[in-house]
Amino acid sequence: MTELPRQLADFDPLPGLIKADYADFVVEELPLYPLDGQGTHTFFLVEKTGLSTQQAVHDIARALNVLRHDIGFAGLKDARAITRQWMSVEHVDPERVSGLQIPRLRVLEVTRHHNKLRLGHLKGNAFTIRVRQTATDRLADVQDALAQLTRAGVPNYFGTQRFGYRGDTWAVGKAIVQGHPDEALDLILGRPTDQDTGPLRRARILYEQGRYAQAVRQWPTLFNTERRALRTLDHTGGNKRKAWGTIDKSTRSFFVSAYQSHLFNLVAAARMPTGLGRLMPGDLAWRHASGAVFRVENAEQEQPRADAFEISPTGPLFGYRMTEPAGQPADLEVNILAGEGLTPMSFRQNHLRVKGSRRPLRFPLEDARVTLGADSAGPYLELRFVLPRGCYATGVLRELFRWPASRAGGPVGEETEVAAD
Repeated sequence: MTELPRQLADFDPLPGLIKADYADFVVEELPLYPLDGQGTHTFFLVEKTGLSTQQAVHDIARALNVLRHDIGFAGLKDARAITRQWMSVEHVDPERVSGLQIPRLRVLEVTRHHNKLRLGHLKGNAFTIRVRQTATDRLADVQDALAQLTRAGVPNYFGTQRFGYRGDTWAVGKAIVQGHPDEALDLILGRPTDQDTGPLRRARILYEQGRYAQAVRQWPTLFNTERRALRTLDHTGGNKRKAWGTIDKSTRSFFVSAYQSHLFNLVAAARMPTGLGRLMPGDLAWRHASGAVFRVENAEQEQPRADAFEISPTGPLFGYRMTEPAGQPADLEVNILAGEGLTPMSFRQNHLRVKGSRRPLRFPLEDARVTLGADSAGPYLELRFVLPRGCYATGVLRELFRWPASRAGGPVGEETEVAAD
């Protein structure tokens, strides 16, 4: 992601360290609709510290003696943070929920509602982020930069977590779309990189050596997909076709989605020189108030609406049924896809059925402010802002800081929401 151009091209980014502590990265989910206090579904607001949404769902389901899919939630949140989000469960007494005792999780509020909370049912997320080891004397510069981003918008790039700790989930997806399952399997199980350490690195090396039984023992038990494929390789004498057959549909879809995200980033980067808020004839524009998309016939006439941030040009999440733009935007997207050796129909072959959609090239930054603070760990800049659902906090941070490092290592923390289709 570091190679993608920034909106604030003339701004000298500051150094920075985030997530020295969980409290340095706080995310609060903003509900899509008010809760009516009635119904068979118990809604509860949880605060998680250093706990992923999926792990929290697992722990809550176990404590309530219900199935994991009985727990509703609107979006996935980063584990290395303090996060507050709503969840729901049906036919469970609110008192049982309010009495939950789960490590690293607190129930803050309990009420009722008439339907289950589903993926994508949130308005956005409010972030409070403390950046340490930075140039606190440049507070005024950061304030001005935030004002510029509020006016122009933030590039709607997909963040680093979309691409896994190795940054290559998109490459697996590319191999799938191009019809190269052996390549996809090699990337999932082998090809060790500097990001791989300990047992995971040993497992990948053993796969490369064809020692599949030994590789299984190195993968931690939670890596069910990898272990299942390796067992099949061991039992079939290295038959990759059969091993690939053990990779379930949802896992394949995850990788293909990462590839769609990678291609979107390429299109957004290509349009940066002319401005992500600049409309072109033939564009498909996004109405921010409703999420509806319409074709731009007269760019000059519609541009004032883009300047007012009512609408924005969109980029592709490629698929065989995606509505395509016309004119120059179409040429750009076709050329990027052709450079990959693909067409939209490449997303419909074999068992692949990816319809595709559109995504705005920029997103609005709301209620953005930065203040100077200090505690026992030293001074920091504290940023507060609100983002629409599906948008990444790293999109803001990378405009202001030199790709801030995390003390924990790995990707910078961010909202990792999976938006509903």
